[in-house]
Amino acid sequence: MARTDRLMRLMDALRRLPAPVTAARLAHETGVSPRQLYRDIATLRAGGALIDGEAGVGYRLTEDPALPPQSFSRLEIEALLLAISALRALGDGELTEAGEAAMARILATLPESQGRHAMHATMRLFRPASQRAAPRIDMALLREALWQERSLEIDYLDLAEARSTREIWPLGLSYSENHVMLLAHCKLREDFRIFHVARIQAMRSGGASFRPRRVALVRDYVCARAAIPPQSA
Repeated sequence: MARTDRLMRLMDALRRLPAPVTAARLAHETGVSPRQLYRDIATLRAGGALIDGEAGVGYRLTEDPALPPQSFSRLEIEALLLAISALRALGDGELTEAGEAAMARILATLPESQGRHAMHATMRLFRPASQRAAPRIDMALLREALWQERSLEIDYLDLAEARSTREIWPLGLSYSENHVMLLAHCKLREDFRIFHVARIQAMRSGGASFRPRRVALVRDYVCARAAIPPQSA
């Protein structure tokens, strides 16, 4: 692992894990030996990070110079925590982990009084676990194609159990209680289609870029939907 990546992972662990965090836990989180962990702690301190603690006791990040100070009202803090907790009901582990890591960065910048508000939040979200089928495909590949506006080739099993292979331009994901749906421009049909992500049997990177057309295509879809109900694939 590159040194910069390793130090970033260490900072993330210090922000995210309840303090004080033992050296053994930090070494496990960052995939290094305890000796390397001590050297990395020293490197971060030399770079300006205020890290309290020592070997055998545990470490606490008291100030993170990489992040600007943040300030939120108590209700804003509660709203953010509720929003992040709602991600767990989506059943997307990577998305939930990303949201919790982002929240940890936000909390690391709060003044002490607001940090206490976050620790003693009074609002909780209770929602049954999602019953949606787990996707067969690599969601990271799908998200990357969405962000980079690149085509995908999919093997799809539609609601009538008919199989097809299609090239699509992925435009957006939507989450409901029971389904994850992908809005795409289907090159086979030369039209917009909505695909059940759980029914995509396999997926491969395509060779085409449709940048910068995604925003215009989504706008066209919204206008078309206002006139004609969308079709599922």
